[in-house]
Amino acid sequence: QVQLQESGGGSVQPGGSLRLSCVASGYNYSRHCMGWFRQVPGKAREAVAAIQGDGTATYADFVEGRFTVSRDNAKNEVYLEMNSLKSDDTAKYFCVADRFSALYCLVRLTALAGRNNLDAWGQGTLVSVSS
Repeated sequence: QVQLQESGGGSVQPGGSLRLSCVASGYNYSRHCMGWFRQVPGKAREAVAAIQGDGTATYADFVEGRFTVSRDNAKNEVYLEMNSLKSDDTAKYFCVADRFSALYCLVRLTALAGRNNLDAWGQGTLVSVSS
């Protein structure tokens, strides 16, 4: 059974930083797309960042260079380093992965999420940015 487990959420002030981590178990995603989505209650979930097995990363426009997605294939883990956080970044952040995707990860994961057809979702971790 595939599981994704996030950690690292919390509360920070605007301008602060957080690092989210996600460990996958039950399947080796080292050659497949992994990424991060977020959702605010009452709003649609949105893709934040995605990364190919070779480390090629893509980001949503709103990231504006503030976040960095990375992975450790040996550990089957993906990370999201978030800097210059804004109050608008407050959301529940979800780790995602898909064993049938290897390229164009942000587009691919977004499309699959829209069809509720992603291979795996984590339970999410809360990020709160406020003063």
